[in-house]
Amino acid sequence: MHDLPIALYRVNQVRAFDRIAIEEYGIAGYDLMSRAGDFIFNTLINNCPDRRNWAVFCGGGNNGGDGYVVARLALAAGINVCVYSMVDGGTLKGDARLAFEAYTLAGGTFKPFMPDSALEADLIVDALLGSGLDRPVSGLYAKAIDAINASDTTVVAADIPSGLNADTGKVMGTAVKADYTLSLVGLKQGLFTGDAPDFCGTILFSDLDIPQQVFERQPCSARRLMPIPFARRSRCAHKGVNGHVLIVGGDYGFSGAVRLAAEAALRTGAGLVSVATRPEHAFTLNLDRPEIMCHGISDAYQLSERIKHASVIVLGPGLGTQLWGRSLFDVVLQSDKPIVMDADGLNTLSRATIHRENWVLTPHPGEASRLLTASIAAIEADRFYAASEMQKAYGGLVVLKGAGTLVANKTDVVISPTGNPGMASGGMGDVLSGVIGGLIAQGFSLQAAAEQGVYIHGQAGDLAAQAGGERGLLAGDLMSYLRRLVNE
Repeated sequence: MHDLPIALYRVNQVRAFDRIAIEEYGIAGYDLMSRAGDFIFNTLINNCPDRRNWAVFCGGGNNGGDGYVVARLALAAGINVCVYSMVDGGTLKGDARLAFEAYTLAGGTFKPFMPDSALEADLIVDALLGSGLDRPVSGLYAKAIDAINASDTTVVAADIPSGLNADTGKVMGTAVKADYTLSLVGLKQGLFTGDAPDFCGTILFSDLDIPQQVFERQPCSARRLMPIPFARRSRCAHKGVNGHVLIVGGDYGFSGAVRLAAEAALRTGAGLVSVATRPEHAFTLNLDRPEIMCHGISDAYQLSERIKHASVIVLGPGLGTQLWGRSLFDVVLQSDKPIVMDADGLNTLSRATIHRENWVLTPHPGEASRLLTASIAAIEADRFYAASEMQKAYGGLVVLKGAGTLVANKTDVVISPTGNPGMASGGMGDVLSGVIGGLIAQGFSLQAAAEQGVYIHGQAGDLAAQAGGERGLLAGDLMSYLRRLVNE
């Protein structure tokens, strides 16, 4: 993943790059198609050298044309190729027609796709639909996708797995589950979030040697998030210069949430961490972590005193939505201190839209649905749109958690490549809010804290999963890895 470009694009942008390369730089469309087929073919030879029986599924557009080029090259290399053409070759147009004719002239043959027949191949190339899909897959194409997914062999997608929306990462009815996805021209933003992590496998990329000036004609639609090195601390540093994080929450039954957030802030490097919680919790919450300063809070005045000493406030872990939690929420929002808001802080916020610039909101899709008064399905249908709409409505930075976590500001969206399914367990969001709060306390901008907090939180989860597996991974397992990562 580190070898992939940082810049991500929407489908209409990639089409524009194709057009500019053809019209302004004199690169023939068929030349680009040939380069695409050559890249796919050589990648298959390098990664699957022992596979000698290929099935190539070709659709009716340029994606199918890429498939015909691959099939022709495989034929020339002595590989047994079976091409399933989903449309009559005589109906093909433009460059796809040229690729079809070149394959035919080389002696290539075709086989009609029969939905009930087994695919006799040790490698399948998916060149069915490409990135231009804008409606659910149906009919023979859906049956072809089902047959590909039912096969027990390596599947390689040309540009994008057929059936996956290249802009949003959502499955359009059904989609090919690929082992490799070979993205072309511009890396599509939909490959990294939504349903995509379950369908793309290993992602490889080629810009097909299109001049760099073409890509400079318009800004990317999103970025892949990359880590930045953490600066070495001054040898004269003391706790006062590393900030004071105040965690507000922990209603009855939820003391663990503030406990996790507090330790995460400490492990990330905050100089001081205080917890404002129910008085009943304050006596026991720090028994196994005495570095956490715990304060029992019964009323707004007591919380105001704690806020005076804070550099940043993490509001929401275990806060609840009862009178106690709502009163603390109101007091925090009267402050001008930067805020990281999570969990029930977000649920309370959803009842009255407030716009503020100096905060980071960290919703999961359920919380996002309440913030936007939309269904979870609508949020997940286009996570980029949802994150941007929340940012417009509430301001600041928005972290939309999930597979391919997004961080959105006024003009930019980044996608984190870190994290794994083992992190789908209680308390992970509390840890993230503490990490981001800890970074803000140390002087990181809200943008840098949100981005790098998301990255190292996911990376800590990945390291913990590597050590013991994804299933059974606990939020507390991340702590030692967080400490290691902020010291690299």
